[in-house]
Amino acid sequence: MFETLRSTVRFRRFRFGRATRQLDRAANVMDLRAIAKRRLPGGVFDYIDGAAEDERSLARSMTAFADIEFKPRVLRDVSEIDTTTTLLGEPMAFPFIAAPTGFTRIAHSEGELAVARAAGRAGIPFTLSTLSTRSIEEIAAVNPGRNWFQVYVWKDRGLVEEMVRRAGAAGFDTIVPTVDLATFGRRERDVRRGFELPPKIGLDTIIDGIRHPSWAWDFLTGGPIRFANVAASDGSGKRDGTDAINLAAYANEQLDPSLSWDDIEWFRSIWNGPIVVKGVQSVADARIAADLGIEAIAISNHGGRQLEGSPPPIELIAPVRDAIGDACELICDGGIRRGADIVKALALGADATMGGRAHFFGLGAAGERGVELAFGFLSDEFRRAMALNGLRSVSEITPDVVSPPRNRTD
Repeated sequence: MFETLRSTVRFRRFRFGRATRQLDRAANVMDLRAIAKRRLPGGVFDYIDGAAEDERSLARSMTAFADIEFKPRVLRDVSEIDTTTTLLGEPMAFPFIAAPTGFTRIAHSEGELAVARAAGRAGIPFTLSTLSTRSIEEIAAVNPGRNWFQVYVWKDRGLVEEMVRRAGAAGFDTIVPTVDLATFGRRERDVRRGFELPPKIGLDTIIDGIRHPSWAWDFLTGGPIRFANVAASDGSGKRDGTDAINLAAYANEQLDPSLSWDDIEWFRSIWNGPIVVKGVQSVADARIAADLGIEAIAISNHGGRQLEGSPPPIELIAPVRDAIGDACELICDGGIRRGADIVKALALGADATMGGRAHFFGLGAAGERGVELAFGFLSDEFRRAMALNGLRSVSEITPDVVSPPRNRTD
């Protein structure tokens, strides 16, 4: 009997620490979400996970991928698979971009530094938010790979220009004007919890922190919270970067509802590199962007966090590609939880995909290690989906790989 056991049974090495054991058993991005939900206070998790109003746009952004079926080809030699591709003339390990996420330090004290380092190791671009808690220069110092800078069109165009020029000086290769935020959406999970950025401390906040000691210790000992990119370069006045409360109010005041396509043309006058317009949600606007000579469009509904009822980005990829042809590159931003989702987006006409919640869940679950796992899951799943569809390279991901969803043409 013992000989039989010895030949058929292997004992799992015991790992100390509940968090470590949970990570060892994590199999995908949604497992990281579950771990983050346990580790983070409720208000923090809901800030990351939540969306606008009834959250139907968020849900549909994910279920729209499930409605797309593959048409796999078999008996093809897939012993060698190449997941690499190029975007805006530069290589990437697989077609995924780490999207900008604001106030990332809320999940872990390393914040954007952890995400940038992990993205660099994964061989994919990292996008820094205007409202990041680490500066442009800090990111450039830790990630020698591709760094992009997301920028809002604010009333203070001088500040916008200052940040864009800082990004260029630091070696960032692409800017990403976000155009779907004329005003803030209403995330009702945050309203119900009374959650604001920076968080207001009340009895319920203290109790929630006590119930999540690892997060609380990291949050309280991780140094001051700064909106580093908004800080004045001379360290003076209300933009000194150290008062996150004043800076949050300042950022809210800066949202400019008068932004227009003229502002996109203005970016061309202050930036010599590629421009990705993020937040396009219609074929008509995609045509305008293409006519302006924009290098890439990110079809995005802001993760469902702004306009309830906005279309799932994946449903717009095919009609937008049909409308603009090869005039510019297309990025599908929203709903990506699996590597197979990336294959589906490319089959419908995208050149790459983008997502923020995947790495935010990873960061909330386990800091930099969690982010690394998130990117690794997506990369491995992308490769596996290619193999099971009989695809050996990204160039073989063509429309006949999938049965497309219903198309939107207006």
